[in-house]
Amino acid sequence: MINLSMVMPTMNEEGAIKKVIEDIKKNTGQYNTEIIIADSSTDNTPSIAEDMGVRVIKVPVEGPGNALIEGLKQSKGEIVITADCDDTYPMDSINLFINKWQEGFDFVNGSRMKHLQGSMPIVNQFGNWFFAFLIKNLYSVPVKDVATGMRLFTRDLIDSNNWEMNYSFWIEVLIKAQKNGYRIAEIDIDYRPRIGETKLNRMRSGLSFLKCIMKYL
Repeated sequence: MINLSMVMPTMNEEGAIKKVIEDIKKNTGQYNTEIIIADSSTDNTPSIAEDMGVRVIKVPVEGPGNALIEGLKQSKGEIVITADCDDTYPMDSINLFINKWQEGFDFVNGSRMKHLQGSMPIVNQFGNWFFAFLIKNLYSVPVKDVATGMRLFTRDLIDSNNWEMNYSFWIEVLIKAQKNGYRIAEIDIDYRPRIGETKLNRMRSGLSFLKCIMKYL
């Protein structure tokens, strides 16, 4: 049986977390699955998760990348799928990610760009296209969505690097996976409007992405 970890950074997602966890459980019953949230909340998010049997890792309010990295490090699965906990990502796509892993890929990127359903502002779409263009031309990374939160990692990939970027971890893992010879695949997934308020700071994220891209040249 496949040992799967589902890891999600969370910060005040009490409006969505119950549905997201229910969707994960509905789509992972055939696997040996652990669900982890790396949580920085001040609301009832962690207590709701714990009541549903989810492992809660408390992390400081330092940014989503650091939370995600901590969740990945503490996960136990041979493969790990990440997602956001705001109901934007389709948990019925979990098997699509696992199918790609079974084909021999080490990292599977879930691209939202084909099925946005009006859920991504135009400025975010342009930024995503711009940074995807940069890493494709500078590093030959074959993806269209550099900022997606739904991805599959092998245990070997997680343990292979000293992950160091916070607000640009999403770019860092793409670049390092490519530079170190890991096999990268991308699949199209749906992307829905989020439940609750976004915490994204576009300027900070954009500058962090650019800094990360230049750092590893």
